[in-house]
Amino acid sequence: MKKDLGVQQAVFPMPVLMIAAYDENGKVNVMNVAWGQIASSDTIALFISEGHKTTKNIRKTKAFTVSIADVDHMDVADYFGMASGNTVEDKFERTKYHVVKSTHVNAPIIEEFPVCMECELEDIVEGSIHAVVGKIINVCADESVLDEKGQVDVDKLHALVFDNFQRGYYEVGKKVGQAWDAGKKWL
Repeated sequence: MKKDLGVQQAVFPMPVLMIAAYDENGKVNVMNVAWGQIASSDTIALFISEGHKTTKNIRKTKAFTVSIADVDHMDVADYFGMASGNTVEDKFERTKYHVVKSTHVNAPIIEEFPVCMECELEDIVEGSIHAVVGKIINVCADESVLDEKGQVDVDKLHALVFDNFQRGYYEVGKKVGQAWDAGKKWL
């Protein structure tokens, strides 16, 4: 029997994504976002409000990067979610992390996070939701997380996911089946 829990953010897992953009002076700002998802084969949607420093920067520069947070960098990923670029002037600098400028878009790539999507601003949806929509121009990844075919290996990535129920971080676990195969018996 199920028990009513009321209104909750009941989707698990949620990705732990690092959204980075330059301001008008070329200064880096990064925020932690769990409310983001792939919207199509080359599009990502980030459900972040207008008031965030990162959103303001994206509006100005028309570009951003989305990195997947991993276990090795959980503390800094969490800090990027707690500190606001609107009030902490040296937010990124405090971490001593490193960036390189993307060669594909006008946005910073944080070197410590192993996988990064380089995006151009496609749209900002306003209304009952607020979403920053980006066109994925390129994905780059550290060789350390690639398999022998040059694809990202989830077992090597050690990606973080967020749990809205307990407010915890978890590492992505083992593969238990193959998509577009496990349900074939029902076709």
